Amino acid sequence: MVGGGQLARMTHEAGIPLGIRFKLLSDTPQDSAAQVVSDVVIGDYRDLETLRAFARGCDVITFDHEHVPTEHLRALEADGIPVRPGPDALVHAQDKGVMRAKLDEIGAPSPRHRIVSDPDDVAAFAEEVGGFPVILKTVRGGYDGKGVWFVRTPEDAAAPFKAGVPVLAEEKVDFVRELAANIVRSPHGQAVAYPVVESRQVDGVCDTVIAPAPDLSEALAGEAQALALRIAKELGVTGHLAVELFETTDGRILVNELAMRPHNSGHWTQDGAVTSQFANHVRAVLDLPLGDPRPRATWTVMANVLGGDYPDMYAAYLHCMAHDPQLKIHMYGKDVKHGRKVGHVNTYGDDLDDVLERARHAADYLRGTVTA
Repeated sequence: MVGGGQLARMTHEAGIPLGIRFKLLSDTPQDSAAQVVSDVVIGDYRDLETLRAFARGCDVITFDHEHVPTEHLRALEADGIPVRPGPDALVHAQDKGVMRAKLDEIGAPSPRHRIVSDPDDVAAFAEEVGGFPVILKTVRGGYDGKGVWFVRTPEDAAAPFKAGVPVLAEEKVDFVRELAANIVRSPHGQAVAYPVVESRQVDGVCDTVIAPAPDLSEALAGEAQALALRIAKELGVTGHLAVELFETTDGRILVNELAMRPHNSGHWTQDGAVTSQFANHVRAVLDLPLGDPRPRATWTVMANVLGGDYPDMYAAYLHCMAHDPQLKIHMYGKDVKHGRKVGHVNTYGDDLDDVLERARHAADYLRGTVTA
């Protein structure tokens, strides 16, 4: 696996029961996954020769992020190394302009959008979609709210162009909430779909995920799952695909973003589904039969633990575990920094309000924003 973050850490954990020998290319020995994987190569994923040396002897290469240069992945494939997802698929998660063009081509519902060249072009786009505000995104490199701007005037539109990469303009969607449809697809075309979830964001970062999305009609949930499965097939995705969606005020769904790796909106599956997203990603990239994606409980809630002012995790564990013996805590081995994702908690049960309260209390206690 290329990338040493928490997604690699949890994917490695999912492969242990299957006896999978896991090799990791990590930036530093302190990275989340590098702390727990025995076979770690420290190196730069942007260097082709480093990638080639790392790939030697591997049955398959997969990723915990989308940042490996597309041309390097093509070179690995030319060397005979299976890359899953392959570069022809992954480029749609790497480049938002390419993604939007492909989604248009296959008729997937999306916000109105186009590539813009300068602030004047942004103003022209805003006029086309009914006026400001609009959303601007750098086509590559953005995540967790980074590389995204909420633009109210032409004067606000200058900052995105300073990066020197193409900028995508999108209409500001009038939406009720954000949803995510997570699916997993294997090389021979088997695919499974998890329940559609509600994803609640705070300052552009995923805060809470509710599975399944409350009060989502069966018809719209089915439409979202079918859309995600169709996108995976049309793009040739192997492994996990997260399709982040807007549920609009007029009852439609629109594609917001794509991620071709295990995803924050699927962390609930570790404790709330028969087969987790991580276990199914491992199965998919090795072309093994996929596992059952159905939920184990009526409701499962995932709450991210963001770094705060409370580094004493042992004392926090004492409280949280005693307060809620059913609580599942997943920490990433990261240094605590303000606003940084350092872990998540999962809760489950039959009463949504209770499950939500338990998850929120545990995440807040671990962060230090509540002390009782």
